[in-house]
Amino acid sequence: MNSRFQSPLMSLLAAAALVSSLSACAPLMVGGAVMTGLVAVDRRTSGMQLEDEGIELRTYQGLRRGLSENSHINVTSYNRQVLLTGEVASAADKERADKITQSQENVKAVANELVIQPVSTLTARSKDTIISGQIKALFVDAKDLQSNAFKVITEQGVVYLMGRVTSREAQRATDIARSVGGVTKVVRVFDIITEEELKRLSAQTSSK
Repeated sequence: MNSRFQSPLMSLLAAAALVSSLSACAPLMVGGAVMTGLVAVDRRTSGMQLEDEGIELRTYQGLRRGLSENSHINVTSYNRQVLLTGEVASAADKERADKITQSQENVKAVANELVIQPVSTLTARSKDTIISGQIKALFVDAKDLQSNAFKVITEQGVVYLMGRVTSREAQRATDIARSVGGVTKVVRVFDIITEEELKRLSAQTSSK
């Protein structure tokens, strides 16, 4: 592949094949939720889910134009809060990525977790994919969690958790993630809601 940047369509196809994070010829990419469609059980409205996917795509396009090719960036938006993870070549690139993301329409906040170091290896991304899969599976098994309420992103052993969750759910999910082998750190990027809000959201979901 001549281009070091992957088109949105190719990103979608790669994600569907569970290898998007492993592509050696696409260091700059949108994160695991690239236009994957609406989740049946989600604490965001369908309109917000679409907005988050639009934010990811617009941010990806801006980063593709504005950054050097020696970057590997995942963009994940949840409830208009954007998480940037991956590697960039310099502090200037990290700052530029932050400004590009903040300039996108409807972005509420940016959590810039980019690290300044060489692009991660194929082996490292493979391990990260496995870690994310293990955590998601444990969320499904946990009777006191709604697995679709969470997004899980892993970069070089660091796990990032996103979602609209209660303090109880946030702590439970964090404890589960920390129990998985290979996890070096868990970073929480949550929208914290009350137990009353959760009951209201659950009632709305069950009535649909």
